[in-house]
Amino acid sequence: MKLHELSPAKGSKHSKKRVGRGPGSGLGKTSGRGEKGQKSRTGYSGRPGFEGGQMPLIRRVPKRGFTNIWKTEYAVVNLSQLAELEGEVTPEVLVERGLVRSGKKVKVLGDGEIGRALTVIANKFSKSAREKIEAAGGRCEELQA
Repeated sequence: MKLHELSPAKGSKHSKKRVGRGPGSGLGKTSGRGEKGQKSRTGYSGRPGFEGGQMPLIRRVPKRGFTNIWKTEYAVVNLSQLAELEGEVTPEVLVERGLVRSGKKVKVLGDGEIGRALTVIANKFSKSAREKIEAAGGRCEELQA
């Protein structure tokens, strides 16, 4: 293959749509915009959530509760997921294995069984997770802040 033989992939190039060029084009007269009205005018762009002047859905439905902006969100890992790992289990190892997302605090929950002694380092442990890890001969280390 040579440079002068290169061509775009089949179907990747489209000819520009020429509107308002007579009835034969299929997009003549109103240029595919329908008849009169706000949507037919130039410069129109519909606002997200705008329902033509009627009371929008977001304002019609009742609001309840609130969002606590100080809430700490944890990425959750169960013991059943840690069972396949060996050696020292840190948040970096969990990110590497794709069990949690990077930059999230990690909480270990006690769902599942653990067969071998593991050193688990995380931000938080549930009571049952801590008991099961220590019963298997492992250690739980909590990261500060």
